[in-house]
Amino acid sequence: MMAASIAGQRGLRVVLIDHAEKLAEKIRISGGGRCNFTNTGTSPENFLSKNPHFCRSALAGYTPQDFLQLVREYRIGFHEKHKGQLFCDDSSESIIQMLRQECLKGQVSWRMPCSVQSIGRTQEGFVLRTSQGDLNALQVVIATGGMAIPQLGATDYALRMARHFGLKVIEPHPALVPLTFDGRDWKPFSALSGMALEVEVSTGQGKQRQAFLEDLLFTHRGLSGPGILQISSYWQSGESISVDLAPGQDIAQQLLDLKAGNRQQLVTVLSTLWPRRLVEQWLDTSDLLPKGVGQQRLADLPDRVLRAVGQVINAWQLKPSGTAGYKKAEVMSGGVDTRELNQKSMEARKVPGLFFIGEAVDVTGWLGGYNFQWAWASAAACARALKAQAGQS
Repeated sequence: MMAASIAGQRGLRVVLIDHAEKLAEKIRISGGGRCNFTNTGTSPENFLSKNPHFCRSALAGYTPQDFLQLVREYRIGFHEKHKGQLFCDDSSESIIQMLRQECLKGQVSWRMPCSVQSIGRTQEGFVLRTSQGDLNALQVVIATGGMAIPQLGATDYALRMARHFGLKVIEPHPALVPLTFDGRDWKPFSALSGMALEVEVSTGQGKQRQAFLEDLLFTHRGLSGPGILQISSYWQSGESISVDLAPGQDIAQQLLDLKAGNRQQLVTVLSTLWPRRLVEQWLDTSDLLPKGVGQQRLADLPDRVLRAVGQVINAWQLKPSGTAGYKKAEVMSGGVDTRELNQKSMEARKVPGLFFIGEAVDVTGWLGGYNFQWAWASAAACARALKAQAGQS
């Protein structure tokens, strides 16, 4: 809708084709129904890609302030929730209707629901075989997103079309997704389902290390929450993640400082930091600590044991077995290889007139409105680059 509205308002003849029964369902459910439509702190550093510089041009050409100007024109109330994340005051439906109205201004024609069986090249452009008949076009923009949330109609259509036209694809995988663990290993923690706390979660080493200070949420199958969703985009299968359960605190030193004459059990001391049931479960299941250590008095514990407790608390090592998959993922990582596209126009270098935008491209944002901003920015870059020829498009 973003690309179609801008192109239409430029005077191009635009047909928008959507296979879904309902319009913009991903927008509708986003942000808990209030659509986290952008982030004021958006920069190229908030995105993952095999070519991290690819997104710079589009993001510079259409900024969060540009989208905010449109939001204000429609008098849509919004607020900042956390770290530059902007949400609608009322409902995500406001953003959907805003985009629909922008398409009306551009006299965009709709075919919905309508599926596209094939896209072929012609001497003058392209022919689309659709469930509503053939359609000839000088240019085609593929804005079908990624595979996240297939229950809303998400598919790999963009990737299939890219391969059909000989374009390389970076292997996709679920991103911004909960992490899961082996059932037997996680069983002791499943009782903590629903518990949340702020942590620093990280993965990688040295220059490759990535860390986020966000909330973590225990689930029946593993870990979720903003911190886990963020790190999931960087986590590689077979690798561990590190969770600092007390960010900014040197727990070993604190315990050593409190030790002298302290007759409280270790579990009681640690319960001043977190909920007691988390402390008990965590101490009982740690393979790196002596059994029953939680029930011992702090004054009776050797310094080396307290240092070990602090080390494990500040760097809890966990090895996920996988992710919760596309059904629970917010986005797809990977996509059409950016080396195949012009970064200023999103046009396929090998196939003039064919464009890919948004989540279909190998540009994946952090949690917090960044992926929407990439959608708006890549759409604007593409729509401004589309050529008008003899009153057709």
